[in-house]
Amino acid sequence: MAFTAQDVAKLREITGAGMMECKKALIATDGNMEKAGEYLREQGVVTAAKKQSRIASEGAVGAFVCACGCYGALVEVNCESDFVAKGEQFQNLVTGLARHVAEIDPKNVEECLTQPYVLDKSVTVGDVINAATAKIGEKISLRRFARQDNGLQESYLHMGGKIGVLLEVGTDAASEGVSALCHDITLHIAAFGPSYVYNQEVPAAEVEHEKGILKIQIQNDPKAAGKPAMVIEKMIEGKLGKFYKDVCLIDQDFAKDSTKTVRAVVAEFNKQYGANIKINRFVRFVTGEGLEKKNENLADEVAKLSGK
Repeated sequence: MAFTAQDVAKLREITGAGMMECKKALIATDGNMEKAGEYLREQGVVTAAKKQSRIASEGAVGAFVCACGCYGALVEVNCESDFVAKGEQFQNLVTGLARHVAEIDPKNVEECLTQPYVLDKSVTVGDVINAATAKIGEKISLRRFARQDNGLQESYLHMGGKIGVLLEVGTDAASEGVSALCHDITLHIAAFGPSYVYNQEVPAAEVEHEKGILKIQIQNDPKAAGKPAMVIEKMIEGKLGKFYKDVCLIDQDFAKDSTKTVRAVVAEFNKQYGANIKINRFVRFVTGEGLEKKNENLADEVAKLSGK
């Protein structure tokens, strides 16, 4: 019995399995939709699809930087438990997905899931994730990724991927010690969590919101009572410096030497080595950031299993 692309799409909608798995099932069952569904169940694929309703807020951030350091990627892959997140099979999957994003450059997660997997082009990324879900027994999902390719890339993973950083610097030549410098900056970003590199990158709306808060703070300060509006505006501008230092990397006190700012450390490096290093951008992912957390304990799980 022949089947069409629409049949594959319909089977995928019914079962939640990947496109490639659905196509294989229809081939194996000569296009019989009902038997194809049974085939997927026998292969454990539908079981994997049913796990998609679970909460997956654990997981890991993975990174991949090419050998020349000119492009790299950061990904977050989620699962249900910290135990699985630390496992070798899950960690290998995360690394593989980071490599896929770095080398294939998908536009978004949806496109990524339909692409032939970089390590095995006979299956899609979605198929690989579904297979891992079925084998490991937990919902696994690719949540987000970022790719950079306009400078020298350096990555850092903290605590097995609980936090991940991908830093990009511009440089006109390979300089002695540049890798160590970039590594130290990624450590700083992981620890201090800046949102931007430079002050001018902060959106105007965010700056105005901060100014509004500072204005109220000053107005509530008895010491500022009766001061002219012009003086208050100058006080606000002065206090904005601390705000920028909190959110912008370049003017933060350097993690490895708090007597210097990141800006000063980069400037000293450039002077010492005759280099022209400039921080272009960075990405920082925290695993599970903003996701609903699973809130169940072992006693609850046992009670559910026993029907109590």
